[in-house]
Amino acid sequence: MWHPDKISHVRLYAGRFGDVHQIDPSFTALPLRTLADAALARARELGVAHADFRLERIRSQTLRLHDAHLRTAMDADDLGLSVRVVKDGTWGFAAGVDLTPQGAARVAEQAVRVAEVARPVNREPIELAPEPVHGERTWVSAYEVDPFQVATTEKVALLEEWSRRLLADDRVDHVDATLLQVKENKFYADLAGTVTTQQRVRVHPAVEAVAVADGRFDTMRTLAPPVGRGYEWLTGTGWDWDAELAELPSLLAEKLAAPSVEAGVHDVVIDPSNLWLTIHESIGHATELDRALGYEAAYAGTSFATPDKLGELRYGSPVMHVTGDRTAEHGLATIGYDDEGVQAQEFDIITGGMFTGYQLDRRIARLTGQERSNGCAFADSAAGMPLQRMANVSLRPAPDGPSTEELIAGVERGLFIVGDKSWSIDMQRYNFQFTGQRFYRIEGGRLAGQVRDVAYQATTTDFWNSMEAVGGPQTYVLGGAFNCGKGQPGQVAPVSHGCPSALFRGVNILNALKEAGQ
Repeated sequence: MWHPDKISHVRLYAGRFGDVHQIDPSFTALPLRTLADAALARARELGVAHADFRLERIRSQTLRLHDAHLRTAMDADDLGLSVRVVKDGTWGFAAGVDLTPQGAARVAEQAVRVAEVARPVNREPIELAPEPVHGERTWVSAYEVDPFQVATTEKVALLEEWSRRLLADDRVDHVDATLLQVKENKFYADLAGTVTTQQRVRVHPAVEAVAVADGRFDTMRTLAPPVGRGYEWLTGTGWDWDAELAELPSLLAEKLAAPSVEAGVHDVVIDPSNLWLTIHESIGHATELDRALGYEAAYAGTSFATPDKLGELRYGSPVMHVTGDRTAEHGLATIGYDDEGVQAQEFDIITGGMFTGYQLDRRIARLTGQERSNGCAFADSAAGMPLQRMANVSLRPAPDGPSTEELIAGVERGLFIVGDKSWSIDMQRYNFQFTGQRFYRIEGGRLAGQVRDVAYQATTTDFWNSMEAVGGPQTYVLGGAFNCGKGQPGQVAPVSHGCPSALFRGVNILNALKEAGQ
């Protein structure tokens, strides 16, 4: 039987980051300053109050294998420029792919024209919160091996080897293996004088095993999260893949044979591999101020955490401290400067259980009387206008907090939840239901085998106020996703959420099979 002391196999640990990488020379060879100067000069001539220029190159690769056979190998390279302006209190935005000074100037003219056309119907004059001028800055994320410098054949061979290792076990019938990788280059310049050149690398490997027996099937996926690292993440820096893959067949077989859960009210200990997603949906999205003000109501919803609750709402128990952090090491939302030239920051969102802060961009900060944006503007390509997007929103561990084993020992009868799977939450980010990869009964402070068909259900404030204890730094893991969606037209953003293991009392547990009428 799997035991929580084996969590050590799948925890992040500190390591050397190697030499600082230089910005990709194929990007810096582009006429970045020449194009920016042409666009910004033309915008200034046309009388704008603000203008910013971005040139972006987004390289991505997707590899998918089924039963150790390559099924998908897709490479993409997105390159373009854009100009955003404020003219007569109105946004204007345009993008293009003509990387000449004349092309850049035309995009600026188009952005101004958009503002002029939109001005008669604009009811909210656009003003931006002030931001210090940072001059010229270069920033590169922390990684060792650029995955785009590794041969595709080598990456496929590694995924094949992992897949065959699992398929060799009689308890596994099928295996799916994937690798997503992205290198993001951005050049930004504005009329105020901030000029940034940045490079981020991120990877997301995953392996899922499938077993079929007696007319039933189930799956078990690796817990390794997507990270802001390079190819070293797949070869032993920060994650023990051998240990995790070795455990999957027995974990899957136990899950397939496990009894169905008994519904009711249970105490639960939740592993970071599951809790990160609950943080994303019930805290991360709920504390985006544009959403709370209603700007996402037509698409992604609103938020129960409205501005009148700031400083007043007990979001969770006193052990709850949540931060937004654009500087977290290896975070997917980690940057040097956001897409409005705002320097990355860490800031409080929930302090001692009290709701104390929102995520902001420059426009929303100024609209609500904040002194400064906390750096949450992001566009997923040059074709997209920057939106207020999520920072790395994380639940902080207790400095001298307990281990996962000690949290489990404090539960007489309950459940231990590991790994994310499906989720559901309402448009106000208040009523939710989550499942997971695997669930263990806790009896007398010890694990007593897996159970199946588990979902936990709560309202956001009830759930977080039931949190009795958070684990120490040794239990902390940075989870996350590549594909947080928002906006119309839709954009996706990568984001991480760190958290320790945590103990919750009196959580409503559903039997998902019975809820489905089976």
